[in-house]
Amino acid sequence: MMEYKGYIGKVEFDDEAEIFHGEVVNTRDVITFQGTTVAEIKQAFHDSVEDYLDFCAQLGHEPEKPFTGKFMVRIPPDLHRRIYSSARIAGKSMNAWVIEQLKQSTAFVH
Repeated sequence: MMEYKGYIGKVEFDDEAEIFHGEVVNTRDVITFQGTTVAEIKQAFHDSVEDYLDFCAQLGHEPEKPFTGKFMVRIPPDLHRRIYSSARIAGKSMNAWVIEQLKQSTAFVH
């Protein structure tokens, strides 16, 4: 994984073609890049993000932000009830309680 301007690039190596290829994974827009060396793939990633931002500017469109801050998830009703009850017991809103739990479980990820 690589990060540039908030965009996260995932890179894979194609052994047959002997090339690195990647894509930005935290936007719905399609942003891809490729290179034959680590230096090339990093530069291609940065160039692709810059090209995307320039393209959006030329069209007068706002580039898609990597994250909106909204997280929608479907869960079983019983788990929903348990989360709600746990939040109430902790004296927090369900949103605040879930954020706290997610922060604790992802503390090692930057």
